[in-house]
Amino acid sequence: MFDAATLQARFDDVAAEYVRRLRLRVEAVEPGRVTLALPVAPDLVHVGGVLCGQAIMAAADTAMLLALMAQLGEFRPMTTVQLNTSFVRPVPKDAGHVTIVGRVLRPGRTLSYGDVEFTTPDGKLVAHATTTYAML
Repeated sequence: MFDAATLQARFDDVAAEYVRRLRLRVEAVEPGRVTLALPVAPDLVHVGGVLCGQAIMAAADTAMLLALMAQLGEFRPMTTVQLNTSFVRPVPKDAGHVTIVGRVLRPGRTLSYGDVEFTTPDGKLVAHATTTYAML
């Protein structure tokens, strides 16, 4: 079982440099569930003044990786098979951060399924993703 600090350290060890630049912070961990904070930093905001969708999708993929690590109690090789993201409302550049909750819906030997929700500090849903991972 991981606590938030241990999972954060393990994530920092396995994540690509590009993903580390998102500055995701692990806030809470339970088996198969993680809560993260994604700072709405200027380098993630596009010309329209809102958090870019690419950052949200990368954070969704990362949240599910971390939720699966929390489920398994370790990092195991896996790969994304499907990531479907619905953008509900824009995240303004002054939002501060977005809270991300990633949940494993069904762990499996070959395929695992999950979902990820993104909310602003005032609790509004901004994006929802469903995921499928191949366990290698």
